[in-house]
Order: sequence, then structure tokens, then C-alpha cells
Amino acid sequence: MLNFPRWKILFVSLVCLAGVITAFPNAFTEQGLEGYPDWLPKNQISLGLDLQGGVHLLLEVDVGSVVDERLDNLVSDVRSTLSGARIGYIGLGKDGNAVTFRLRDLADRPQAVAALQELAQPLTTNLLGPAARDLEVDTEDGGRIRVALTEQGIAERRRTAVEQSIEIVRRRIDELGTREPTVQRQGDDRILVQVPGYQNSAEIKGILEKVAKMTFHLVDMNTSVEDARRGRLPGGSQIFPYPNDPRGAGEIVLRKKVLIRGEDLADASQGFDQNGFPIVNFRFGARGGKIFADVTKNNVGNLFAIVLDGNVITAPRINTPILGGAGYIEGSFTVESANELALLLRAGELTAPLKILEERTVGPDLGRDAIEAGQAAALIGFIAVIGFIILTYGWFGVAANVALLINMALIAGALSTLGATLTLPGIAGIVLTIGMAVDANVLVFERIREEIRAGRTPVSALDSGYRQALSTILDANITTFIAAAILFFLGSGPVKGFAVTLSIGIVTSVFTAVVVTRMFLAIWLRRARPQALPV
Repeated sequence: MLNFPRWKILFVSLVCLAGVITAFPNAFTEQGLEGYPDWLPKNQISLGLDLQGGVHLLLEVDVGSVVDERLDNLVSDVRSTLSGARIGYIGLGKDGNAVTFRLRDLADRPQAVAALQELAQPLTTNLLGPAARDLEVDTEDGGRIRVALTEQGIAERRRTAVEQSIEIVRRRIDELGTREPTVQRQGDDRILVQVPGYQNSAEIKGILEKVAKMTFHLVDMNTSVEDARRGRLPGGSQIFPYPNDPRGAGEIVLRKKVLIRGEDLADASQGFDQNGFPIVNFRFGARGGKIFADVTKNNVGNLFAIVLDGNVITAPRINTPILGGAGYIEGSFTVESANELALLLRAGELTAPLKILEERTVGPDLGRDAIEAGQAAALIGFIAVIGFIILTYGWFGVAANVALLINMALIAGALSTLGATLTLPGIAGIVLTIGMAVDANVLVFERIREEIRAGRTPVSALDSGYRQALSTILDANITTFIAAAILFFLGSGPVKGFAVTLSIGIVTSVFTAVVVTRMFLAIWLRRARPQALPV
């Protein structure tokens, strides 16, 4: 147990040095790190919402709207399918989670069922099997046919809507340039958002509440707004709000068919037109660019409307084909609103609207108070532990305290390297670690005292003390580590922060107590060769 060859001493020293180097950037401000050498680690521990203030939001995903949208699209798909197959029908519409209609001719039933079954989409989850689909077609008496969403299909769409919403929320928050935001799922349809260091909750809410659903439609050139308001509206057209209508009507009639969707956008950015007014430049990907080129080539002279969240932003005339897959959106933009729209388009559209259930803003003063209280608690605990261990174990206590300092550096370095976010419970975990860090040393030192009383020589007592206490140390720390792991996997937010710091502290404490302190004492014993151990 006391054999420390040079390679082992070098390895332990390098590990300790690495901990000090990775922890050192935390002694500087972000501005102070600008002159720090690039080849050295620069990661710092991020402070959580409760330490530096910020915005806390609890969002609910309107998963019901996803099912409604699928049903609306299904009505259009059924209409197109039956018309393409020249099958007569009446009474097409939604009925609960299904679309129903009645055949004019019962002889068309087999052909209609076969055509409608092609509308079903495969489900992606492996738990439901590769053959599972989201629709089922049932026939009823009297030529009535029911195309219903399956329970599996509804569950799949709800799950996908929440997962996509989490990803898009994360993208939008990251675009704000904030540091280490927390975006995680809570329950079946809720999302927790915490943005440390950001105080403008109104801006974050505005960005998150917008669906940013962008679609491109052709304008119905044959139907006026006046005719649409009187009810003379073709089945394939719909009237849309047009707040920036240059004609002053405030509405415009568009074709319902969506030519291109916002999901085909590859990039968007704020820019300026020739007159210096803010615009939003956009660029399609390969698929969207091809569709955009075909649409503009086949509809020269027609008006082409861009719709965002149900409102027409602009409806310019297509003067020439646009083959490059890029364009721009103009309107009554300010630089801020153009930047915000570009941000939303880059992040992507939400598949379902979000509702804010809970909102809290933590001021930086409260966070500063928490940091000061945590620092005071850590300092008091640290001084108390150091004083107690030196008074009780003398020179052995000094070695244990040096190892304790190394232990703190290793914890800080590990948190910095992992990019962990430190919260107030995390500070509590570090304070707890300070006490636990010397616990292993206390076990060893007390065991050494017992061996000395039994008449062993210094070398034999030291070796036996570490050997006999090792199993007890490992048992105690492994059980604590298991508890910390359970907290991490079952807990959320601050509870996870506590579990992370506690877990790291357990690993570093065992390393410093069983390896570092033992190495110090072994080197001292080899050089001093004392007749009695000062413990």
C-alpha cells in the first residue's frame, strides 16, 4: 500500500495539476480571460438561475392542435384522392378524431377504401412495430366510410410534437446568445425553460409564444375580397388577414394549397433593401429551392403571398422566375422586428402552440445574496474542518488538508470541464463534500492509531491502517454515490445539480484520501524515517 514508484508519483501529480489548471479560469471574469493563453483551458463554471438571476418559464404544448391540423389536412387529402379517382361522395367532414363521408355509389366502396388506405403514414416508434400506421379505414352501412386516426397515431403525433417543440425552443433560446439555458421536458406535455443571466422576460415570451409557421401561397386573382366577404368564395380558396395591405383592404384571398413550407428554409437573416429599409433575406434548401424555382417560373405575373402565423406579410408580384432559391420578405419592419423574424425562421416553426403556465423572474441581487451566503458557508465549513483536522492529527492533518485543497480544485476543474451549471443546491453539495473529504482520512488515521497501540512499527502501522480502512471507505462512498445517481436520474433542475456536485465530490474525495494523502505520507515516511508516528 505504501509502494509509490516514480511513474505513479508522476501520474498522481499530473492529475492534481490538471485539476488546478482547469479550475484556475474560475478566478477570472469573462473579460479577464481575454488575455488568457489559447492553449490553456478557458471553461468556467456556469451559475444557475438562483445564483445570477434570470427567467423561469413553464410552458405547455398544445398537442391537441397537432391532431386538429392532421384532421384538416386529412379532409383535403380525402377530397383530392376521391376526386382523382372519380369517386362521387357527399357529407365530407370531421367527426371527432376521424373524417367521414358517404359514397354516392356503393359499387365504388372497394376502390375508395384501397385509395384511402394509401393516405396512412407509417409510425416511427419501434415499440409499435414497423407495420403500424396512423390511419384506419372503416366502412359502415349505407355507403358511409370513416377514416380515423388510430390511438397509436395520436400518441405518436403528441410525442413528436413535444420533442420537436423542445428542440425548437432550445434553438430559439440559444439564438439569444445566453449562456447555458435549461430546456427540459416535464410530464407529458410541458417544457421547463430557465435562462440564467437574462432579465428581459417579455422578449423571451414573445419569441417562444410565436409559432413562426410560414407558408407560401398563390393569390386567387379571380376572387375579390368583397366577393369573399359576401360568401362567394371558391372551395379551394380562403380569405387571410393582410395587415400591411397597400390597397388598404386589410384582407386578401389566397389559394389554400400550400406551395412551400417554412421547414424548407435553410437560412434567414436581417438585411436592408435598396432604400435602406429593413428586410428579411431567406434561402431555401435544395428541395425548397427547386419548388420555389418551379412555382415562380410557372406563375410569372401572379401574386405570391408569404403567410406567417395566419397573417399575410407580403404579396409581391412574380415578375421573373427566381432560380437561385433565395428571396426576401419586405414589410413594415424595424431592425429589431426583422432580426426577431429571422431568428424565428432559422430556429424553425413550432408544430404546436405554446402556453405559458408559470413565469418567474429572479433578480441578480437575490442571486448575489445566495452566492455570498454559499461562499460564507463554504468558507466557515472549510476553516472549521481544517482547524479540527490539524488539532486532532497534527502533521498527518496538514497532509490531509493539502489533499483537501487539491480535492476542491479537482471538483472545480471537473465542473468547468463538463460545462456544469452550479446552483444553490450544488453549493450545498460542495459544502457537504468538504465534510466528506476528510471522513476517509479520519477513518485511516484512527485505524493507524489502533495499529500503533497494538505495538506495530511506523511503516507497518501506516500500511495496515490504509489496508484495513480501504474496504470501509469504499463501502461508505459507493452507497452515497448510488444515492446521488438515483437523485440525478429521478430528479430535475436543482436536484440534479446537487447530485452532480455530490457525485464528483465523492470520486475526488476518495482519490485524494486514498491516493494523494497516502502518497504524501509515504514520501515523508521514506525520507524522515521517524521512530514514532505523530498522529
